[in-house]
Amino acid sequence: MIDYTITTENLVKYFGRRLVFNNINMIFSSTNIYGIAGPNGSGKSTFVKVLANLISPTKGKVIHRVNGSEVISDKIHNYIGFVSPYLVLYDEFTAEENMMHFSNIRGYNFEREYADYLFSFFNLFDRKKDLVKNYSSGMKQRLKFIFALLHKPPLIILDEPTSNLDNFGKDKVYEIIKSEGEKNLVVVASNEDSDLKLCDYIINLEDYKK
Repeated sequence: MIDYTITTENLVKYFGRRLVFNNINMIFSSTNIYGIAGPNGSGKSTFVKVLANLISPTKGKVIHRVNGSEVISDKIHNYIGFVSPYLVLYDEFTAEENMMHFSNIRGYNFEREYADYLFSFFNLFDRKKDLVKNYSSGMKQRLKFIFALLHKPPLIILDEPTSNLDNFGKDKVYEIIKSEGEKNLVVVASNEDSDLKLCDYIINLEDYKK
């Protein structure tokens, strides 16, 4: 098992004059599920984007470590599985072609057997040859989880993970969160109580507004 940690040191983010969060000092570690809570507009998506190295903090540091060794910023994406409403898949590709393409981008061989397992798990196996533009919003959300998990990352970051999902989809996502949290580091940003109740620790961003 990979020991993955994220350390935030005096993390601050402003948008113009608006303070999003201030002075967050945390250590996130493997085999734990962390919830990022707060009302709409509180900065949950901004915070996980900073954690994932997608945007920079105004002040402070985010340090990723694998088995105690720091990960350089250019390599962090190799260790992250990311799901969010703003993640875009290729509508003109089939679901399977999307997964093959992303595997190539990441520099991994496409593991068809594991991909088929994930397609089956999320009840998309019979639709993997369909163009993504013909998918419903819930199907696209489930496909994003396949994208996030395909390279078996030790860090899973989920922003509004149950968005657009029916009860079946939510149940599958909750299974994934629980199973991944037993071996990896999982961060869940949500204001849904049913999402947050799975978490071992809750960070409420309203506590970091001063």
